[in-house]
Amino acid sequence: MNKTKVMIVDDQFVSRQLFEMYIKSSESYELVFSVESAAFADAYVLKKPVDLVLMDILMSDGSNGLDAAARIKKNRPAIKIIAVTSMPETSWLKKARRIGIDSFWYKEASRDTILDVMDRTMAGESVYPDTPPTVRLGFADSAELTDRELEVLRIMTTGVSNAAIAKKLNISESTVKNHIHNMLEKTGCESRTALAIEARVSGIVVNID
Repeated sequence: MNKTKVMIVDDQFVSRQLFEMYIKSSESYELVFSVESAAFADAYVLKKPVDLVLMDILMSDGSNGLDAAARIKKNRPAIKIIAVTSMPETSWLKKARRIGIDSFWYKEASRDTILDVMDRTMAGESVYPDTPPTVRLGFADSAELTDRELEVLRIMTTGVSNAAIAKKLNISESTVKNHIHNMLEKTGCESRTALAIEARVSGIVVNID
């Protein structure tokens, strides 16, 4: 029986060790590479045959798995990719689908095990959750914020002005202020700075563009 050759890309040591343990204990999979950065992930798949990549999204060195996955899919479209993350950033599901990532798995929140998702993905299924995990942001659940509010919040966490947010989203500055006001009302945060800090800590929005 030919085993599925797997590459792990994850900067978290514990996650990487767990993935390695699952793969090594399985009769269906063989570990080929295990790396802690997405920066050169596309180069690794050119060195040896790889059938499946477990790709974390946000890396401590600044690289991100979505960019790496896009490069891999461009050069080796037959390789299956499962995006794995512990962060509930709301835009990543859509970006992953757009890139052509085969499946998406939340480390702490998914009901299915990673091996289940790997099996289903290699069988030709695309396994995606309907929505990201819900997290608390002050007094509000993340699901209570609109898509536009989240877009404003995502840019706001970079520390730019309301004018810069308005320019980025092609909306008026007063509209930006209204969105921020609404989010402050929903969350109970006392200032835009407090709101931005809460958002970064919760992982509800992560700017990796």
